[in-house]
Amino acid sequence: MKMSKFRKLLKNKARRNHYIVGILILIATAFSFILFIQRFAYIAIEKHYDGANLVEKTRAQYVKTSKINAKRGDILDVNGDMIAGDSTVYNIAAILDHDSKTASGKPRYVVNKEKTARELSKYLALSQKQILKYLNPSNKKQYQVEMGQAGRNLSIEIKRKIDALHLPGITFTALPSRSYPNGVFATNLVGITKADNDNDKNSNISGVMGIEKYFNKMLSGKDGKKITKVDGNGNELPNSQKNEIESADGTNIYLTLNSKIQQYAEILAEEADEKYQPENLQVIVMNAKTGAIEAATQRPTFNPTTGKGLSNSWRDTLVEDQYEPGSVMKILTLSASIDSENYDPNELYHSGSVEVGGRTISDWNNAGWGYIPLSEAFPRSSNVGMVKLEEKMGSKTWMKYMQRFKIGTKTGIELPGEVSGGISYKHVSDQAMTSFGQSVNVNAIQMLQAFSAIANGGEMIKPQIIQKTVNPDTGKTIKNFKRTVVGQPIKKSTAKKVQKAMRQVVTKNYGTGMAYNIPGIKVGVKTGTAQIASPNGGYLTGSNNYIFSVAGMIPYDDPNYIVYITLKQPQKMTESPEKILSEIFNPLVKRLVNQGKSPTSVTEAGSQYVKIPSLLDDSTTDAQSKIKSLNLQSGVIGTGNKVVQQLPSSGEKVMPGQRMVLLTNGAMTMPDLSGWSKNDVLKFAEITGKTVKTKGDGYVTEQSVKAGQVINGSGKIVVTLKNN
Repeated sequence: MKMSKFRKLLKNKARRNHYIVGILILIATAFSFILFIQRFAYIAIEKHYDGANLVEKTRAQYVKTSKINAKRGDILDVNGDMIAGDSTVYNIAAILDHDSKTASGKPRYVVNKEKTARELSKYLALSQKQILKYLNPSNKKQYQVEMGQAGRNLSIEIKRKIDALHLPGITFTALPSRSYPNGVFATNLVGITKADNDNDKNSNISGVMGIEKYFNKMLSGKDGKKITKVDGNGNELPNSQKNEIESADGTNIYLTLNSKIQQYAEILAEEADEKYQPENLQVIVMNAKTGAIEAATQRPTFNPTTGKGLSNSWRDTLVEDQYEPGSVMKILTLSASIDSENYDPNELYHSGSVEVGGRTISDWNNAGWGYIPLSEAFPRSSNVGMVKLEEKMGSKTWMKYMQRFKIGTKTGIELPGEVSGGISYKHVSDQAMTSFGQSVNVNAIQMLQAFSAIANGGEMIKPQIIQKTVNPDTGKTIKNFKRTVVGQPIKKSTAKKVQKAMRQVVTKNYGTGMAYNIPGIKVGVKTGTAQIASPNGGYLTGSNNYIFSVAGMIPYDDPNYIVYITLKQPQKMTESPEKILSEIFNPLVKRLVNQGKSPTSVTEAGSQYVKIPSLLDDSTTDAQSKIKSLNLQSGVIGTGNKVVQQLPSSGEKVMPGQRMVLLTNGAMTMPDLSGWSKNDVLKFAEITGKTVKTKGDGYVTEQSVKAGQVINGSGKIVVTLKNN
């Protein structure tokens, strides 16, 4: 009986506990439901969750926003000829995933890897074996593969040739690029661009050097947007409303460069570079009346299309390098002496050497010429004579004139990275040395600006590289860059006297510029030989450790042009500095004077650039005949009868006598490289994709792989070059 009551009691207690738990669960559920309703109501009303705007998020899921790339502005020469313009290049890829099919069920993947590799090897700088390796990756689940650097930046011509093969699974990505149809053409001044993302078709390109960099914002324009409605899979809905924010194309920039003069300057610079191998060479032509730079080139330089040489030439030396100008500075010293009325041409001085501030300063002719009048100091390029002029003026007066000529001050030319230079003036010996162009640092454009005062009756003109900027849509000029006078450092009468002195450098039998005497052309010049500062203090020694230069005015008495050439440390100094520089200066001056006239010799007529045609799919024999008719050399790689690749590419412009390298179908065999230049060997390496090591300079005399031998899998190829 007692046990029965106890069990009944336990049973009632369990019921109460269940009831209590049930009530608690009901309360908790009701409370949670209330919270959920409140939260749901809040989200429904406020349209936000966890900081995110749900309306915008939902809309974004069914709305696609695409970027509309603005067209980058063109860079043109003074006559409107293209220097740089928009282009498209292509990256190739191969789809390997067998699930990738077209809407009709046909394969979008590589079906026959052997055939694909064989056909692609005709147009890419890769062997069939190398392509097969790409097509058989270690990761078998890989959706697609690319072909490395050899499969990037392909031209439209190569893409069309590969498209015509109808190879399943081969796709291309179009990428914005920049075209430089003239090849090497004031390259460091014009500059180059770089894509923000090499694999994104919507990538922007930005200037990283020269005009491309300085005017990047203006050239870039402004990208637009296209907004369309899409389904849940991202497919555009038919007849959906499209909202567009139009792009604004970049501004076109016209430079002051004259293509005919520029191309000829490039030819002359290239010839001198190959022959004498200077550490640095600059050639500049400026319109003396307006300050317009009509030609400007440097060595080393690079090809903006292929990028060859870029690692050795990553700056514009015209404004980014500062140097001691040497004796061309005597133009300013003589000007200051005459203008300050401290010049007596008949005063005699003892040449050879002079002591200044405990330092011996010597003439280039250490023995001197005995006692000579100051009128001979300039044409003889006497350092001692210039020191006498500086001492007679006084250091304060001479400094005042250097400041008037804006030495040590940036010109403000529209190029990035301009250096200001400077003047060392602490010691008496430094003050004296500035009179002949040592202990003072300048850039080349700064010197041109100073020279312009002598050419323009004392008015100093700012050098300019921009002619105008133009709206690409309307064709209307946005801004004209006009002649700018930046000072009057000397009187007109002074300028006339200095012009005559520059003529004497050429005509007097003791003048240092007799090599620049051009029959029928009244040229005035000043030569220069500047020592190069040693990193260990003092100056470098040796016959070639100088910056040799010439500054010329054409004609001397009413200059239309100023030509300024500097040559630093020629490694093959087989001629005198004056002879080396005259090989550039004299023909360039003749071309300037004879502009618009018919060429007077076969050499001049053949000096224009050659525009490269497309030889793809031509027979090897026909292609070689065409190359010969263009006054170019050829080099053929392979045993095939049809051209499948060429360097340089079609549309590029090259100098007469350059070599075109052709890759043919069939086995890739080694050509005979005998007599090829280093530049030719680089083309061979680029078009074949082979590793080539060069030894020496000059022209090929030996090659590690014999002519006619198949070079696929041959490893490194060693080529030996020697100068004749």
